[in-house]
Amino acid sequence: MNTNISSSSTSYKISVAGTGYVGLVAGVCFAEVGHRITCVDIDEQKINILKQGISPIYEAGLEELMRKNYAAGKLNYTTDYIQAYKDADAIFIGVGTPEQHDGSANLSYIAAVARQIAETIEKNCLVVVKSTVPVGTNDKVEQFIHDFLVNDVKVEVASNPEFLAQGTAVRDTLEAARIIIGTESKWAEEMLMKIYEPFNIPIVSVSRRSAEMIKYASNDFLALKISYMNDIANLCELVGADIHEVARGMSFDERIGGKFLNAGIGYGGSCFPKDTKALDYLARQNGYELRTVKAAIAVNNDQRTILFKKANQRLITFNGLKVAVLGLTFKPGTDDLREAPSLENVPLLLEQGAEVYAYDPAGSDNFRKLYQEGDYYIKYAENPEEALDGASVCFIFTEWSEVKAVKPEVYKRLMRTPLVYDGRNIYEIEEMKAAGVEYYSIGRAAVGGNMAGKYSNPHITNHRLYIA
Repeated sequence: MNTNISSSSTSYKISVAGTGYVGLVAGVCFAEVGHRITCVDIDEQKINILKQGISPIYEAGLEELMRKNYAAGKLNYTTDYIQAYKDADAIFIGVGTPEQHDGSANLSYIAAVARQIAETIEKNCLVVVKSTVPVGTNDKVEQFIHDFLVNDVKVEVASNPEFLAQGTAVRDTLEAARIIIGTESKWAEEMLMKIYEPFNIPIVSVSRRSAEMIKYASNDFLALKISYMNDIANLCELVGADIHEVARGMSFDERIGGKFLNAGIGYGGSCFPKDTKALDYLARQNGYELRTVKAAIAVNNDQRTILFKKANQRLITFNGLKVAVLGLTFKPGTDDLREAPSLENVPLLLEQGAEVYAYDPAGSDNFRKLYQEGDYYIKYAENPEEALDGASVCFIFTEWSEVKAVKPEVYKRLMRTPLVYDGRNIYEIEEMKAAGVEYYSIGRAAVGGNMAGKYSNPHITNHRLYIA
């Protein structure tokens, strides 16, 4: 945790609209540095849970700070937006902007909060949008608020995009590499500077539209990097190179760096899939084609089921086979299933008659809401060993530490057929070979079975690659 945090010399009264990842983490961290925070949500049941110090999201370190600052009187939760907004110095908007069918962002939640603010505030107020929104949205939000403003007060809108990652959201907020603020006046800029002063983190002050674009450009760049490495991994399989060795050689170049070079079954979560599509949509609306982003989206879509396709090459059928699935969430450290590879692969397995035994240390309850044991042939294991026992096939979709801790010999000992498809490349090829496991991963040679020594990749058609 950031040891350079100082208690705010100017304590602001701040309300935060929305108690999801963005809003709740922001509110708790603002309270941690000394501001007086009220988190607002329309869900009364959720608010009651929050008041008990229980976080509705799986996030390391969050509940500890929630309880600490609630007990200190610096953090409160309410459904009464009128009381929360009317005399706030600043209101941060952290509600969702879900993807619509055409790839655009749904701004209805932003609009609803903006109107509540306009009809409620009784003093000069800075409205700060933390939600990820298309470039130009904050201009519209400010105009929208002015259109419905009831009292004669000064109100301006600023952009302050978040860059937190699920699983490390608290740390990413308190120890951010930088804070981006986008404003159109000195008044708004100075207030945001003072709000963030106790964080002792570099602040980059730009225009509102540039701040909005920085968020999309940053996320989409990382998505591009992931898709590029997955594309190179697919080619590695065809020509006999090893993606681990390739990535290691690339990582020494400081222009490239070592992060986001791990090949796998694609990106998921609430940001990368949504933000790539949203930026692609924004470009098309302005008569421009973002060819690199379109390629990243296409590569990622294909990559998510590449293991299933490999298994289909190897097996006659999944019907009647016990299939172990290790990892359901889109990444470790979260219970979030949004855009997780499991959501595409498990239905394919069930449709083909597989008996799925799934394990995830955090995401099973959320997955159970979608696929209940009574409605489908799926069971939820308490540990990896239970899922593997007697299984004919194993798919690894999430690199949880609990999964990585499973030794290669365990697959050989417990499985009926030690056939493993690893979408996160968590094992070394030689150790799986030594354990007698038939092993398929991403961008590396197959181990054992009839595929051994072959670099066949069902993802590639006519050897045509889309390099992002």
